[in-house]
Amino acid sequence: MIDHRTAQRDADATHDSQIKEIPFYRSIGHECALFETAYREGLPLLIKGPTGCGKTRFVTHMAARLRRPLYTVSCHDDLTAADLTGRYLLQGGETKWVDGPLTRAVREGGICYLDEIVEARKDVTVVLHPLTDDRRILPLERSGELLRAPPEFMLAVSYNPGYQNILKSLKPSTRQRFVSISFDFPSPAIEAQIIAAESGLPESQCISLAALAQRLRALKDVDLEEVVSTRLLIYCATLLKNGLDPYQAAEAALVEPLCDDPEVKQGLLELISATFGQ
Repeated sequence: MIDHRTAQRDADATHDSQIKEIPFYRSIGHECALFETAYREGLPLLIKGPTGCGKTRFVTHMAARLRRPLYTVSCHDDLTAADLTGRYLLQGGETKWVDGPLTRAVREGGICYLDEIVEARKDVTVVLHPLTDDRRILPLERSGELLRAPPEFMLAVSYNPGYQNILKSLKPSTRQRFVSISFDFPSPAIEAQIIAAESGLPESQCISLAALAQRLRALKDVDLEEVVSTRLLIYCATLLKNGLDPYQAAEAALVEPLCDDPEVKQGLLELISATFGQ
């Protein structure tokens, strides 16, 4: 007879050996406790927030913290339900069923994270519905299987509300299947700590970058369609740590990725010049 507890301990030990360290994440609220509770109770989680505010890092951190395998899918217009569940493929002259990332996560009791879920086709959300209620099942119509998610399985999805429109939004019937949490950029003090931890640049130098980010974010909907992300600030700090001139580093990491309009770019460069005293 198989000792399932021993098998689970062996699986956890194997997974532990594959995790060198838990990815850095700076909690700014109760999000870690909420994630752990949702995981423990088998609840699907929806994470909302702007681009580059730490949604994906948060999920990666929590998966490592909970010692579960993580399957991350970046959703796009061509993503189909079969891309998630699996399909028959020709391998070595034979037709074999190959699991998709969602199916693998269900089988292994892992965490499946669908990033920017609103970008996927509508049939993707339909296949998620049986997994997001008390049934917790995944019907594989093509292979004829009916998988029951184990207690360790969790589904997490995210999207950026700033990009929502009539054509790309989650139906209320889908949204109400998830517990949800909203992310935003941290305060300047915390953001400076995050930039320092991720880039290796001294925190004293990261404070000015976090302050600059506040000024740049005030331009949203005036000159910029999207605000500067914490990710871009870390890129800028990384360039600074490697000896680049502050003005050049900010131009490469904070201006060029955000804007193409020459007049707007010039205005941003003047703001950066004033910040760094150049």
